[in-house]
Amino acid sequence: MADYHDDPTLELACQLIARPSVTPEDHGCQALMAERLEAIGFTVEHLRFEDVDNFWARRGTDGPVLAFAGHTDVVPTGPVNKWQSPPFSPTFSDGKLYGRGACDMKGSLASMVVACERFIVEHPDHQGSIAFLITSDEEGPSINGTVKVVEHLEARGEKITWCLVGEPSSTGQLGDVIKNGRRGSLNGRLRVIGKQGHVAYPQLASNPIHLASTALSELCAMHWDQGNEYFPPTTFQISNINSGSGAENVIPADMDIMFNFRFSTESTADGLKQQVISILDRHELNYELVWRLSGNPFLTAEGELVAATRDAVRQCTDHDTTLSTSGGTSDGRFIAPTGAQVVELGPINATIHQINEHVEAEELKTLSLIYENILKTLLSH
Repeated sequence: MADYHDDPTLELACQLIARPSVTPEDHGCQALMAERLEAIGFTVEHLRFEDVDNFWARRGTDGPVLAFAGHTDVVPTGPVNKWQSPPFSPTFSDGKLYGRGACDMKGSLASMVVACERFIVEHPDHQGSIAFLITSDEEGPSINGTVKVVEHLEARGEKITWCLVGEPSSTGQLGDVIKNGRRGSLNGRLRVIGKQGHVAYPQLASNPIHLASTALSELCAMHWDQGNEYFPPTTFQISNINSGSGAENVIPADMDIMFNFRFSTESTADGLKQQVISILDRHELNYELVWRLSGNPFLTAEGELVAATRDAVRQCTDHDTTLSTSGGTSDGRFIAPTGAQVVELGPINATIHQINEHVEAEELKTLSLIYENILKTLLSH
């Protein structure tokens, strides 16, 4: 750490990584951020919902509002002895910062805070407002985090104009990809009910695996939509199948199937549900089906935020960026429905959730400059 102690972005990233904030624990990360933000004029509102710490910080009372959104929680480390250095002891090696959360997303959080510190020194009377929406529940069930903060803001009529989410969006080089939307995620838990019996007397039983096989094949082969210019076609994936008593000579009584749709704006959750039910009913299955919607798709088309982000990437890295809606879900799915423009921009995502997660040290310093540039474009006089 000695080689980088004089850089405020890397110093703050190290301080955050050193806190073992595995979901939903925050371990003081938010207090550290709040202290830095209060020192530059932010009013911080700590919002705890059940076991989850969140905060909303704002500097300014007028619109437009540019909000930085992110999470202090990280995924578990996995086997600690397989890390080249302790996962919660930030370590520099060959120009890279190692530690759990370096990419996802404590590096982004540090870049955001330091970008605001520099911007406010130069623009103490900036236009509109700057805000932070931070949770410790993004990597977990996402029940008491961003979604609850957004509901809290909506209840009092407080709106976000532009939201910059620090998720690791880059693939080959910093800023080469920004997410201007995400696919929806719809989960299903299906139980096909049969009748248990002896395999030698199938006429006296009803095998749920056999009964469901043609319906499942039809679901797997189905073309749900064609996608559009922003989204690939909707996909259906079976993620788990469980059946049987463990005995070779027993026809099982039922079969449990878990599946997921990642769907574009060309489909709706209700429409997908109806199509699945229609196929199951047509095959005359006896079944139980429970749905869980993780989030609807959202899209921020061309506008001020996309333009400002593209320009900032170009000015700070000398290369252009590609808009994408690929990947999993993010907390942007809770913010976009309020009418906010939402873009995700963060470090290269090659090592997120992995053993030896790391980020290039220079990459974080550049990311902070990109965030500062976006602030200047949207909120400077």
